[in-house]
Amino acid sequence: MNNSYDSPYTPARPLNEQSYIENILRLNKGKMVEIYMSFPDSLDWRDKVFRGVIEESGKDHIILSDPNTGNWFLLVLIYVDYIKFDETINTSDVFYPNI
Repeated sequence: MNNSYDSPYTPARPLNEQSYIENILRLNKGKMVEIYMSFPDSLDWRDKVFRGVIEESGKDHIILSDPNTGNWFLLVLIYVDYIKFDETINTSDVFYPNI
């Protein structure tokens, strides 16, 4: 018998789902964010918050610029705890299709 449990594809979970943090960050390029990060192996930087504008994002990183200081940051995603936006987060219907 063939049912939805026999196949990795179901209407509720399309094969082309792209709801990855990198894509959500790309849709929000130019927005001000606070990125909360934890560095478990560091004694000096156990927990740190970075504030800046999303310039770019990739599969494993985020590039922020701080308009107040002129500093730029290349942040590795594996250390991100969460990201706080100052405004509504842009998403895509491709990520969350109507079920």
